[in-house]
Amino acid sequence: MISLHFSRSKLKEKFNETLKAVLPILAIVLILCFTIVPIPPSILMAFLIGAVLLIVGMLLFNVGVELSMTPMGERVGTIMTKSKKLWVIILISFIMGFVITISEPDLQVLAGQVPSVPNMTLILAVAAGVGAFLVIALLRMLFNIALSYLLVAFYVVVFALTFFVPKDFLAVAFDSGGVTTGPMTVPFIMAFGIGIAAIRSDTHASDDSFGLVSLCSIGPILAVIILGMIYHPGQAEAVSEAIPVIDNTVDLWRMFTHSIPTYIKEMALSLFPIVFFFGLFQLIARDINKKTLIKIGIGLVYTYVGLVLFLTGVNVGFMPAGNYLGQTLAGLPYAWIIVPIGMIIGYFIVLAEPAVFVLTKQVEEMTSGAISAKAMETSLSVGVSLSVGIAMLRVLTGISVMWFLVPGYAVALILTFFVPKIFTAIAFDSGGVASGPMTATFLLPLAMGACQTLGGNIITDAFGVIAMVAMTPLITIQVMGMAVKVKESRLHKKAIGRKVYVPLEDFGDMEIIEL
Repeated sequence: MISLHFSRSKLKEKFNETLKAVLPILAIVLILCFTIVPIPPSILMAFLIGAVLLIVGMLLFNVGVELSMTPMGERVGTIMTKSKKLWVIILISFIMGFVITISEPDLQVLAGQVPSVPNMTLILAVAAGVGAFLVIALLRMLFNIALSYLLVAFYVVVFALTFFVPKDFLAVAFDSGGVTTGPMTVPFIMAFGIGIAAIRSDTHASDDSFGLVSLCSIGPILAVIILGMIYHPGQAEAVSEAIPVIDNTVDLWRMFTHSIPTYIKEMALSLFPIVFFFGLFQLIARDINKKTLIKIGIGLVYTYVGLVLFLTGVNVGFMPAGNYLGQTLAGLPYAWIIVPIGMIIGYFIVLAEPAVFVLTKQVEEMTSGAISAKAMETSLSVGVSLSVGIAMLRVLTGISVMWFLVPGYAVALILTFFVPKIFTAIAFDSGGVASGPMTATFLLPLAMGACQTLGGNIITDAFGVIAMVAMTPLITIQVMGMAVKVKESRLHKKAIGRKVYVPLEDFGDMEIIEL
């Protein structure tokens, strides 16, 4: 069925990419199981079944996104910005950001982790924050406003407000910026930005197609911080979830089959707003033929089934394994080993995030290969590796996450004034994309399990790992941009007495220079 709408060679390519992303994590866990971290066979079997579901789910998701989510987002962005009425564009953007965010599954999890704030109050506030910042991101593109100035201004506000919020609340607040930009919303929002940029004829349009996710990630942080100022949450307590006891294969099978209906419902609720908006725009514009609509419909089915399998695999199979690994590693006489092991896991696990695959491919396509998917993946892996290492160090020492977030964001924001602006937009988009469901269901339980064994405060010491994962790519990808800029400068100096093609900073034009 897939081959009818997707070439066999391309399907094989995506399958190979999926295996490359998942197999390293599988290998690391298996090596740990048979060496220093003995794991009960039931947890190991759940992990292996989860890995199979993850591989199949990622494959279907990646195929579905290319067939449906990308063309849908581009068409909605293009049609909407053709309207000459600015208030209509603003209203529709806000509603779209608000409704899509409410349906994001990770937001429901976040709501249950925030102390003293009613769940629905937090969900509505975060959705309003994303909606408002999606409007700001859209206006930035339409009026060609520099992204770096907006990022500096809003993050200064964010960090200024942290002085008025209890410190136990801050890690969860910054984690919220990552979890609300999940695998369902990111592909649509990124394609939406490409569609908006398509109607602009200036040379910076392709650069400005990135940056929507980066601004939308600020909204949840601000919303949760403001709620903390209103509700004044006290000392927060949290406990690591109990690891399920599985006595036999029937119980193991029942554990997965009981969870699948939950994710079937969640993904249906997540997809509905996107399908509704696209259907509404199609009724208005009527510019997509029947064959393309059928292709999009099939792609939506692949996306839906893929995410159901993916989330079932990581939540049921990976979460208990991550928690148990953290508990066991922290209980070793040499507990410090959790830092290098965490760094190795972080290096590979980011490539298994569904939205990361979408981002790296879109960056490669939009820059015509000037920024390769491989270079993006390497930069993201290095960044996440560093962040997980720091997160595990925090679990061991109890150092506040703010000691890392404040200087980290300061460095990232300073770099925005020295690197090509496309790298700034891609870097800040990458932060929200890298901190997805794999981080929430494996790395966070790993930190929580270790914290529980060491007797630390889970809220202050374990939470914050998502915020760290969202921060470090901002630096590593901009450093890559700085290296590219230096390399271009050297090429200018070496190309003497001949005609050379020299790429401009925005990678949008190629200029012939006579030297």
